Amino acid sequence: MAAPPSGKVVYEQEGVFIHSPCGKNDDQDSLIPGVLRVIEKENEVIVDWRPLDDTSDTSNILCAGKDSSSVVEWTQTPKEKCSRGADRPSSYEAEWDMVTTVSFKKKPHSNGDATTHANGESKWSFLFSLADLKSIKQNKEGMGWSYLVFCLKDDVKLPALHFHHGDSKLLIKCLEKHVVLNESPQDKWILLVNSQNKSLSQSFENLFDEPSYGLLQKLKKDPYTVTMGRFSKVTNYIFDSFRLSDPSSQRRPPSEMADFLNDAIPGLKINQQEEPGFEVITRIDLGKQPEVSRREPVSSEEWAKNMDSEGRILNVDYIKQLIFKGGLCHTLRKEAWKFLLGYFPWNSTKEERANLQKRKTDEYFRMKLQWKSVSEEQEKRNSRLRDYRSLIEKDVNRTDRTNKFYEGEDNPGLILLHDILMTYCMYDFDLGYVQGMSDLLSPVLYVMENEVDAFWCFVSYMDQMHQNFEEQMQGMKTQLIQLSTLLRLLDSGFCSYLESQDSGYLYFCFRWLLIRFKREFSFQDILRLWEVMWTELPCQNFHLLLCCAILESEKQQIMDKHYGFNEILKHINELSMKIDVEYILCKAEAISMQMMNCKELPQAVSEILGIESSSVTPDSDTGEDESGAVLSCPTSLYQSISTPVIAANGTRDSTQQMSETQSLTPA
Repeated sequence: MAAPPSGKVVYEQEGVFIHSPCGKNDDQDSLIPGVLRVIEKENEVIVDWRPLDDTSDTSNILCAGKDSSSVVEWTQTPKEKCSRGADRPSSYEAEWDMVTTVSFKKKPHSNGDATTHANGESKWSFLFSLADLKSIKQNKEGMGWSYLVFCLKDDVKLPALHFHHGDSKLLIKCLEKHVVLNESPQDKWILLVNSQNKSLSQSFENLFDEPSYGLLQKLKKDPYTVTMGRFSKVTNYIFDSFRLSDPSSQRRPPSEMADFLNDAIPGLKINQQEEPGFEVITRIDLGKQPEVSRREPVSSEEWAKNMDSEGRILNVDYIKQLIFKGGLCHTLRKEAWKFLLGYFPWNSTKEERANLQKRKTDEYFRMKLQWKSVSEEQEKRNSRLRDYRSLIEKDVNRTDRTNKFYEGEDNPGLILLHDILMTYCMYDFDLGYVQGMSDLLSPVLYVMENEVDAFWCFVSYMDQMHQNFEEQMQGMKTQLIQLSTLLRLLDSGFCSYLESQDSGYLYFCFRWLLIRFKREFSFQDILRLWEVMWTELPCQNFHLLLCCAILESEKQQIMDKHYGFNEILKHINELSMKIDVEYILCKAEAISMQMMNCKELPQAVSEILGIESSSVTPDSDTGEDESGAVLSCPTSLYQSISTPVIAANGTRDSTQQMSETQSLTPA
C-alpha cells in the first residue's frame, strides 16, 4: 500500500471497506478493505482512505486536493454500464445508486500529492481537505455495518465507507475537533458542516501549536476565537513570524497583511461610501480640550438622601450625573446597578420592586427547569442546545479567576455562571450563546451575588449588546464606521497616518467594542467603567469616545516611532490591563465637551452622539442658546460636582473641595 500524505496522523482505522457492486458475482471481491486516516498538515486537515490491496488499475483515482474546493471528476466508463439493479443488495441505501453509475477518474492537479497518487494506487483511493466537506450521511440504526458517506461542497458524493471493525463514532469525534457538525433539520442522519460556528467554539490555545501559515489561516476563519482569546499573543506571533532572517526579501507587505485582517471577520469589510448616512468629514477646528475632573464615588448616604419614604428615586438625572462623575461605592452597586441596567424602573417604589422580583424569580426558574429537565437522549436530538452547552462550558472554564468569586474548578460562582447562561438560551433561543457573553455576565453576577437578579440584569445588558453577537455582525460594522467618523473629526492627521499603514478600518478595536473593554481593564476597573457608561451620559455612544481617548493617548508613540501595520496591531493589543480607567474617563468626557461645543459639528457626528443641535453654543450657565434651544448634554452640569479632582492628566488634587453652594442638590 502506498504511503499516506505526510503530516500528523490523528485518527487511523483499519477494516474500513468500500462495498463495490460492480463485480459479476456477489463475493469477497466486491468488498475492498482499506485504512482511513485523518491527517493534520500545517495548513489543513486531510481525510485519506487507501485500500490494503494496491495492485489495482492505477489509471483511475479519486482525489480532492487543497488547491480547489474539490478536484474530483466523475466519469462513466463503458464497462461500468453493465447490468445492475437485481444484483444490488436491497439493504443498500440510496447512495449506492451513485456508486453503481459512476467510476472515479483522476483529474490533473498541481499540488504535491499528484506524483504520490500516480504510483501504484487503486482507483478507489481518495483524499480530500476537511475545508471542502459539506455534509456526512450516516447509516440508520439496525442497518448492519456502520457506514458514512462524505459529500463535498460541489455536491460530489464519495463512495460509502463501511466500518467492519467497530463504528464511526471515534471518527466523528475526531472531526468535531476541527469543524462543527450539526444535525440536518430535514434528516437527522445527515450531519451538516458549519465552519462559521466553529469560530465561536474552537479553543484559542490550539492556535499556538501550529506554524505561522496555519495560524493565519485559522485567524481568517476564526475571528471570534482570535479576538476573544489572548490577542496580544496572536499579534506577537504574527509580528515575529514575518520578521525573518532577511526582511527585505521575506517580510510580508503590510498591504497584504491588512487585506488578510480585513477579510478575517466575515461580513465586516467596510465600504464607507456605500453605508447609509456616510458623510465626508472635512477638517474642523474643535478648539482646545477643556480640563475635566472627577469626584469620589457615590456613597450609600448620598443615595439614601435622594430617595423618598416609599423608596422612589427623587431626582434621576441628578443621581445619574453623580454616578457619571464618580461611579459608585461597591456596597451600593448591588442596588444601583438594577436601576442603571433597567431591571428596576427608576420611578418604582420599594414594594413594587419586591413584587417585580417575585414575578421574575418565578419566571426565571420556569425557564431554568426547561433545560434542566432535558434528558441526555433529548439533548442528543437537539443539536443547537447541545452546541450551546458545549460553548458555555468551554467559556466558563476560561473565566478570569483573578477574582475570588470565581476561584477554583467547582466554585459556586462558576456553576451559577453556567446555569444563568444556559437559562438565557431558553430566554432567547434564536440568539442562544455566543462566545464573549460570559465576559458580560461575570461582573454582573459578582456584584449581584444572586442568581435571579444577575440573570435579569444580564438580560437587560444583552438588550443593549445583542447586535454585537448577531451572525451578520451589522452592529459591529456600524460601530467601527462610527468610530472612524469620530476619530477623523478629532484628529484627521492621525486617521490619515493609520490609513497609510493599512489600519484605517480600526479592526484592532474589535474586542474593545464587542465586550465593552472587559479584557482591557482590571476586574475592579471594569465595574467602574461600566456603571459610568450605563448612565448614558454625557451623550450617546460614549463608549466610542472612550476608544477615541485611548487611541489619542497612544497617537504620539505610534506616529513618532513610525509604527507600521504589524506594530500598530501589536501595540494596541498589548495595552490590555495597562490603561488608567480614571484618566481615560476624564479624557473621553473632555472629548465629548470639545465636540458638543463645536459650532459647526458635522451632521453625521451629531447623530452618532445624539446631539439635538450642532449649530449652537451652549450658554455656560444654563446650557441654552439665545433662542432657548437646549443641547442634549449641557456641560455645566458636570463641572459643578467635581471633587476631589482627578485631572485629565491622571493626577489627583485633594486640595480642591466642592463647596455647599457649588454642589447640585436634588430638585
